[in-house]
Formats: sequence, C-alpha cells, structure tokens
Amino acid sequence: MELRTASSPKDVKYYTTERLREEFLIQGLFAADEIKLVYSHIDRIITGTATPVGKKLVLTAGDELRAEYFLLRRELGVINIGGAGSITIDGKVYEVAPREGMYIGMGARDISFESADGSNPAKFYLNSAPAHTAYPTVLIKREGTPEDGVVIIKEENKVELGSLEESNHRVICKYILPGQVESCQLVMGMTSLKPGSVWNTMPCHTHDRRMEVYLYFDLPEDAFVMHYMGEPTETRHIVVRNEEAVISPSWSIHSGSGSRAYTFIWGMVGENQAFDDMDGVKMTELM
Repeated sequence: MELRTASSPKDVKYYTTERLREEFLIQGLFAADEIKLVYSHIDRIITGTATPVGKKLVLTAGDELRAEYFLLRRELGVINIGGAGSITIDGKVYEVAPREGMYIGMGARDISFESADGSNPAKFYLNSAPAHTAYPTVLIKREGTPEDGVVIIKEENKVELGSLEESNHRVICKYILPGQVESCQLVMGMTSLKPGSVWNTMPCHTHDRRMEVYLYFDLPEDAFVMHYMGEPTETRHIVVRNEEAVISPSWSIHSGSGSRAYTFIWGMVGENQAFDDMDGVKMTELM
C-alpha cells in the first residue's frame, strides 16, 4: 500500500508539474492479478483497484492499517469498470456485472475478487473510508428489480445536466448516498459525458467539508483530460490519461476538460454526505 501525505495550499501553489503529479496523480492502477492501494492522509481515504485475471485476489489489511482485517474499522465502495466478475464476502458470492457496484460494510472479514473471463477481466475500482458503525452490505445495480441484498439506483439519482452548447452534457449516476445506500461517510458515483461534451464540474466548486477522488476512464490511448485543481485564484492542471485517478483536497477545485468525451467515478469522504453542499466558484473568479 502506497502512502500519500496531506498538502497545504500555501505550498501547492509553488509545486512544479512533476511535484503536482507525484502528490495528487495515481497511475498504474489496473495491474493484472494485483490489488493496488493508495492510502491518503487526506480524510484517510484509500483509493485502489483489484484486477483479477488468472487468479482470485484477496483483500488484506497490510501493515499500514495495523488491523486484523481490512474492514475492521472501515467501509468500502466498489464499482466494476471492466468485464463481469464476482466479489466473495465472508463466503457469500456476489456477481458484479460491468458498471455495477457494491457497498461493503464495516466488519466484513474475508473479501476476494474474481473475473468471469480472464480474457475480459473485471476491473474493480475501490474507495474506502474510516467507519463508525456497520451498515448492510449490498450489491448496487443500475437497472432491475430490488431484492434482498440488492439495491437498484433510483431514477432521481440518475441526473442529466448541462448542454452540448456548453460542452458539458452529462449524466450523473449516484451509487452510494443517504436514502439509497447507507454508509458512514463514503459517497460514490459515476458521471458520463455525452459525445461532443468535454467539461466536467464547470462551473466548478470546492467543499471544505469533504475531499474527493476522481478516476477518469473510457479514454483511448492517445486521449487525455486536463484536470484542474488548486484554490480558485491559484489554479493548476494535471494531464490525466485513461484509468488514472486524481486526489482532490477539500480546499481545491476539481474539474476537467478532455480531448474527447470520457467517464469518471467520484468518491467523497469527510464531514458530511450532502451531495449539494458545495461552495460555488463564479466563472469570473477563476485565475
């Protein structure tokens, strides 16, 4: 597990491009037959992946957590951006199709990941946060019929925003949030840009109560996203390629423009879970 420390906005405005990327960009996430994890001191979020190709991958706490098992004092959100796969939790197998997710509550001990077909492996993207109580573990589907242990994303949590004229026509699909999937602090979802649109989260905002991590994907090899960060009057950019993630501190804006349309997963942890608790930044105030 890689460790990242917190950074002050007073220092970040003097960072070089190399230093910005070292502190905030997460690369090499989806490695075959590996679990990759990055532990950030910013709200203690863990960002990572499990990419089973030829074998089952088992999630362990490692020395960094000083815990008997990974979810002893944590909760976990998962979204699969690859082929079909399964997650086994304390002996119960959950089949997780592409674009489906899971919330795994505190106290789950034995967690493992497998792919249905190694030639088209599952790509499980993970966000984990400290937890104070155990909420039910559930499989999260975008469509279907609710049943025991399965939550279907509500229509009101599939939000279409923006316009082609503003280059930001997009659909926000909220997976983990109060009233749909209960969690201690983790909020998680996916935003897909329509063809011809390239901007996300613009007009931009900050939210001092929560930090956020973005995973950008659905990009061809030669495409990229210019991810913008920093205080509104001290903005910086990071060039992000396919299946790379960016850590965004609570004091920073977090928006991007791509060389083409793309998809990204957002995960937030912090003081509250109010999706709309944002401090908006006027377009005329950005510098």
